[in-house]
Amino acid sequence: MKQVTIVCDGSSLGNGKGKPRAAAVAVLGYRGYWRAFGEFLGEATNQQAEIAAATIGLKTLREPCQVKILTDSRYVVETMTGRFRKKANLDWWNKLDREAKKHQINWQWTKGHAGHQVQEIADKMARRMAELGRVDEKILDDAVAEIGVMEI
Repeated sequence: MKQVTIVCDGSSLGNGKGKPRAAAVAVLGYRGYWRAFGEFLGEATNQQAEIAAATIGLKTLREPCQVKILTDSRYVVETMTGRFRKKANLDWWNKLDREAKKHQINWQWTKGHAGHQVQEIADKMARRMAELGRVDEKILDDAVAEIGVMEI
């Protein structure tokens, strides 16, 4: 099985209040090379955006893989490792569960805004796409170029 790293983050400007704008980003690493994927979610909460970010990353994989997922969302890690129960956002969890069952996954929490280069980039991209209200491939490509070739 291929060993892949996914660093993901979601952002919701307004976080469910008024007219929130949310986006989710997953940055995939394989053998030191990186590629970014994003999705504008529209009116979604931050928790939903965090779940969507992991889903996006897993959905891009074409075959079963050993995956290390790094996220700054304790909510996602604790829920996917069975420590928290799924009480809300069930549609979002169902999508993630469908994608996750295809792979062997090691869920890891990483502190946000603490200097982890790829996590910082994922956060910046998700926030920027939420502000724009759309996915911008140039933002994704520029972010990956910023990472360069790096193994985590």
